Amino acid sequence: MVVDTRIIESLLQGPQPSAGKVARILEKAGACKGLGIEDSAALITIEAPDILNAVFKKAGEVKERVFGKRVVLFAPLYLSNHCTNGCVYCGFRSANREFPRKALDVPQTIKEARSLEEMGFKRVLLVTGEDPRYGLDYIISCVRAIYENTGIRIVHVNAPPMDTESLKALKGSGAGVYQAFQETYHRPTYEKMHPWGMKKDYDFRIEVMDRAMSAGFGDVGIGPLLGLYDYRFDSLSAIAHSRHLYDEFGAHAHTISIPRLRPAQAGLSEVPCPVSDEELKKIVAVLRLSVPSAGVVVSTREGASLRNRLMHVGATQLSAASRTNPGGYTEGEGLEQFSTNDKRSLPEVIRSVIDEGYLPSLCTTCYRVGRVGHEFTEKTIAGEMGRLCQANAILTLKEYLLDHIKNGSREAVERSLEEGLKEVKDQALKDALIRKLKELEEGGRDLFF
Repeated sequence: MVVDTRIIESLLQGPQPSAGKVARILEKAGACKGLGIEDSAALITIEAPDILNAVFKKAGEVKERVFGKRVVLFAPLYLSNHCTNGCVYCGFRSANREFPRKALDVPQTIKEARSLEEMGFKRVLLVTGEDPRYGLDYIISCVRAIYENTGIRIVHVNAPPMDTESLKALKGSGAGVYQAFQETYHRPTYEKMHPWGMKKDYDFRIEVMDRAMSAGFGDVGIGPLLGLYDYRFDSLSAIAHSRHLYDEFGAHAHTISIPRLRPAQAGLSEVPCPVSDEELKKIVAVLRLSVPSAGVVVSTREGASLRNRLMHVGATQLSAASRTNPGGYTEGEGLEQFSTNDKRSLPEVIRSVIDEGYLPSLCTTCYRVGRVGHEFTEKTIAGEMGRLCQANAILTLKEYLLDHIKNGSREAVERSLEEGLKEVKDQALKDALIRKLKELEEGGRDLFF
């Protein structure tokens, strides 16, 4: 069993943890080795504001100890909104027959990717609905076209579950992280929310990460769609899912996303189980303390102010300038999967990250040098990744400054680079970093550690 939901349910029946118990859990979390599911359950049930503030503080400390000040930025690229599934909350659901559908062809995909590249992005996340006409071969053709015709350095894929052989082929095309969200781990709610289509199969979906890692994906991305069921249950289930992957494959989920349900065309009229901003902060903090090696991803479903606050309690990856319809970056409006809340451009998000005291990163290194899966998890837990993340973030921000600053604030970026360099304590690394920064100024590109 990937996730024993009976255990999750039983853990949520207990009393509120005492301040003393929480203090002991937070001391354990400070070692950056993660938490067992019982300790995570205690933290996710906290309601007292003063105790929550201690959790938030510790989560921010763990984030900086593990990853340094860097916050990774990326963008989604929607390939197709054709879908045969009946997900009642999604704008792409097949019942929305009155809305026009679109699937990008290869030239259109290249055009979208180049648009993102011109903004300064170095990684994209391909997203597609589930339709056999636009399945594995289609996705692979788009992945390869982006690599062959643009300067995008890594392509991640958020695509419907596949069998192991298909996932091997997808990995062979050069895809980095493979994502597929469970939406909700609560089986009765899952069945209600997915009345027809391939996605109706709960087990085939939840087991896809095992297949993906068996197929060679060292890095996978999981997450619930918050608002479909009790956020405490789904958050704990995602932690348990990551723990299962670690037990089976020696690597935690590379990313855990925390999207909240947003309005979609002809979707649900109201959120079944609303999640407040404060509850979302708690979710981010508990994920950071429970699975310290995972990137906690916050999308543009959330507003700018809240996204800023979430960086301080453990969020490490932000999407930016997102469009959730195929062709959205070059052709404008169309049928969206969901409506976005943060509509800022990449330069505006970069400036905001800097103003919050963090270091914007456009890094793609680990996927490309094979620092993934078990190696990434162990290096991160051992405290060895923060120094590399800091250095690589500085290099990518410098490259952004040299090539794309017309879209942003030069003074803020230069200040961030200066402050980031001061925080590199390893003198040998700092010397090598200074040499690479000079090489960038002289025309070199794509430098990393």
